[in-house]
Amino acid sequence: MQFLLAKHVDRARESCQSLRDKHVTPHVLRHTTAMELLQAGADRSVIALWLGHESIATTQIYLDANLDIKQAALDKIEPVRGRVTRFRPDDQLMAFLKDL
Repeated sequence: MQFLLAKHVDRARESCQSLRDKHVTPHVLRHTTAMELLQAGADRSVIALWLGHESIATTQIYLDANLDIKQAALDKIEPVRGRVTRFRPDDQLMAFLKDL
C-alpha cells in the first residue's frame, strides 16, 4: 500500500507544486478523509466505522487534535479592531456570481 501511494504521489508532484513539500502517507490520507467527512456533516460514529475503530473514543482523539491545532492558530491572530460590519457585495460581484 505504502509503495503504491509513494509511486503515485511522486508522479503527482511533477504537476502539483503543493505536493512537493508534503509528506503523504496512508495515515495522512485516512486522517484527512476523516476530517473532510466531519466537516461535511458525517456523524462521528460513521467516521469511526469507516476508519475501522472499535470505539468512537479513538476517533474522537483525531477530531480533538484537529480542533486544538485550529484553536492554536486562531489564538495567534490579533482580533479585528473597530466595528465589524456585515459584508455587502456590490452589484458587479452579484452579477458575476449570478452568471456562474
